[in-house]
Amino acid sequence: MATKSPSVEIEVDDRVVRISNPDRVYFPAVGGSGATKLDLVEYYLAVGPGIVNALLERPCMLHRFPKGLEGPKVHQKRLPQGAPGWVETVQLHFPRWNRTADELCVTELGAVIWAVQMSTVEFHPWNSRREDPESPDEWRIDLDPGPLSDYAQVRRVAAVTRELLDELGAVGFPKTSGGSGLHVYVRIRPDHGHQAVRRAALAFAREVERRAPDDVTTTWWRKDRDPHHLFVDYNQNARDHTIAAAYSVRGVPEARVSAPVRWDEIDDAEPGDFTITTMPARFAEVGDLHEEIDAHVFDLAPLLEWAERDEGNGAAVPDVPQDEEGAQA
Repeated sequence: MATKSPSVEIEVDDRVVRISNPDRVYFPAVGGSGATKLDLVEYYLAVGPGIVNALLERPCMLHRFPKGLEGPKVHQKRLPQGAPGWVETVQLHFPRWNRTADELCVTELGAVIWAVQMSTVEFHPWNSRREDPESPDEWRIDLDPGPLSDYAQVRRVAAVTRELLDELGAVGFPKTSGGSGLHVYVRIRPDHGHQAVRRAALAFAREVERRAPDDVTTTWWRKDRDPHHLFVDYNQNARDHTIAAAYSVRGVPEARVSAPVRWDEIDDAEPGDFTITTMPARFAEVGDLHEEIDAHVFDLAPLLEWAERDEGNGAAVPDVPQDEEGAQA
């Protein structure tokens, strides 16, 4: 006779979320026996205000691991079936398939915990909000090291990035990627489309490359890049291209987190310092380091002028790639 799988009920504000298989090991390299699904839930509860702020009102793709990290990874645009009525969505159109999908749109912490119940480990939000998905309010600078780079190079390029942002009068909010790179977010006015934001991001990337030519490349094709160089990946600003949110756990055995950091921490911090076991205490101590991002809004006009200058000098703007392969729409 079949028995019902074990479960626990988690109270999240005025919601109750049932967590099935709470003892399933997701992260085998954490501690002696690995970190479980329930450990993942407790992590997201501990950083609740931070993850909600990072996801609030944004279309969000989910990276799900229904059998844990050792099983298949599912990139899912469409909200999983069985969502309670209070979990909100936004309907998006995907031209490549000429179809729509209702994506998760977090408005409260309970929705995050419900997504974790559905085996979500990583949250990948758009850089625009539900009110107008075609008008980004977030410019994302992705410092993506090459296969023969090291983190010292990331630190050097981060310093150049900050210097340039300061000259522009833009306030950048850095975070580790949870992998080997670094992200910097800048809040922008939502008065441009995705292509314009990507074009501005490319102009910025080219200026970083001019200032750090021994470290940086903006070469579009991976096969053509020097593997010792770091790629400033402006394409993360294209429509439907997403990266892990601040406070999102990454699907790696050590359970690393994409962690907000202060600029003055970058020279000493290592990506592996931030995991689901270390971040709750850090969050309790320093709070959400991205909490004030909405108070610092930047106008892209100077970057668009740089883009026009570069294009006038013959610089090409690579075509926007198609929607991500493998994502379920």
